[in-house]
Amino acid sequence: MRRNFNASMVFIRRISVLSFILFLLLALFQCGRPGTPGGGPKDETPPQLIRAVPENRSTQFKSESIRLYFDEYVKLQDVQNQLIVSPPLKYQPEIRPQGSASKFVEITFKDTLLENTTYTLNFGQSVVDNNEGNPYNFLTYVFSTGEYIDSLSLQGAVADGFNRTPDNFISVMLYEIDSAYTDSVPFQQPPYYLTNTLDSAVIFKLENLKAGKYRLIALKDEGKNNIYDPVSDKIGFIADTITLPTESIYLLRMFREIPEYNVIPPAYAASNKIVFGYQGKDQPLIESLTPIPDSVRYRYAKEPEKDSINFWFTPWKPDSIIFTLRHPEIETQIDTFTVKPLNLAADSLSLEWTPRRALKIQDSVYIAVSLPIEAIDTSRIQMRYKDTVPLVHSVRLDTALNRVYFNFEKAPNEAYEVELLPGALTDFFGTSNDSLTHKLTTGSPADYGELRLSLAGELNFPLLVELINDRGDLIQSRMLEAPREIEFPSLDPGNYRIRVVFDSNGNGVWDTGNFLEKIQPERVVYFPAPIEMRANWEDIRTFTISN
Repeated sequence: MRRNFNASMVFIRRISVLSFILFLLLALFQCGRPGTPGGGPKDETPPQLIRAVPENRSTQFKSESIRLYFDEYVKLQDVQNQLIVSPPLKYQPEIRPQGSASKFVEITFKDTLLENTTYTLNFGQSVVDNNEGNPYNFLTYVFSTGEYIDSLSLQGAVADGFNRTPDNFISVMLYEIDSAYTDSVPFQQPPYYLTNTLDSAVIFKLENLKAGKYRLIALKDEGKNNIYDPVSDKIGFIADTITLPTESIYLLRMFREIPEYNVIPPAYAASNKIVFGYQGKDQPLIESLTPIPDSVRYRYAKEPEKDSINFWFTPWKPDSIIFTLRHPEIETQIDTFTVKPLNLAADSLSLEWTPRRALKIQDSVYIAVSLPIEAIDTSRIQMRYKDTVPLVHSVRLDTALNRVYFNFEKAPNEAYEVELLPGALTDFFGTSNDSLTHKLTTGSPADYGELRLSLAGELNFPLLVELINDRGDLIQSRMLEAPREIEFPSLDPGNYRIRVVFDSNGNGVWDTGNFLEKIQPERVVYFPAPIEMRANWEDIRTFTISN
């Protein structure tokens, strides 16, 4: 027993010594690891520029590169989007170091710089410190290839023509109006001066400008090429010529133009359906140059709420079909396409109910149908309430939207049932619906809120007054031809906003602008704060609008 006890003590001492050595090694390892001690204050100080070679605001600039030296290690973050050079360069300068930290940033020019020109390099927030990522806000380097630096400035703000908040990274551009300028220039070449709102501001300031006459525009430049592409870019512009120097402050309202007429090559979407896509407000006139057999029935119909036209046809298997698409007003604008069949399934009838379950008193009840409806047999449509009581109703077909509407008197706290027996709806191909039942329920008035709204101030009628939710979805709208109180009933609890469209042409929709025709988008104003609606609540508001 004694020997076993001694052996145990030796074993324990060895374990203790080994544990102590491991503890020391771990402590030394932790001390040797790079990093900052825990518990100290976080570094929130941005890097500081200590010198530049050549010096910032140099004149008679001849160098091919610039070096900016900082008081700590920095790195570049999103410099491709953040760096704005004005006037723009044909080739982006080389910037280093990329992907590593350094105490300097070097910019090497690949262009031949213009003579007697003031250049501005705005780095936005792309230069950050290496440890915490604190940005040097709007670091700017200015130089002139001439004898002096231009000193004029221009300022303003951007807003979205329709949405409550504008996009970020809006490019604000000044084009010099000289003997070579036309309004087609923004479609073809970069501006003379350029700045960007980046991702945190709606205001802009163009600095180091020279005196002269200019055109001011703003772009959401999706192609990042400083050239206006109406298909993808939003634009805002000031129609009048701007003369510098000026003390005026300008507001640019951004919008996306309706693109010019253009057609997209047609293609089979199903074995019995070809889709013709187009752009612009004008629909093409479609004609088949391939003879269609007398045994084949066909129909052209616009796809609801899309810029496309569907061509449906009963069974037919040509090797190909040749179509011409003509502009409805320009006789010489004709496009010809050959469409070859694909191994696709046939388009079939599908139905989608709106609303799905909860029904409000002011809601429309309808079925959106995937195929054109040829016939409705109302004897095969039944409506009930209280589960069994027949309900007086009417049925209406909207051929433009391809919807079947059900009209009936609605009451609170009620359950409704719509039943479509087989054969109630027959589509273009002669297919009928299967048996279908849809149930709807209305709530109590106490479940909802009601908003009553009056408009005051600088009003030009007609006005389109829209209630939207936090996501910007349209909830209810009212057309106003003269001053009156508006009611928005049956509102679910939640936050809402009011949008007022100055509908100058009275067509019931917001109309966008056009740059070449110098047409601004219709004016839109928003109530300055969200409106919270509660159940069993009535809110009364006045929206005073000023110019």
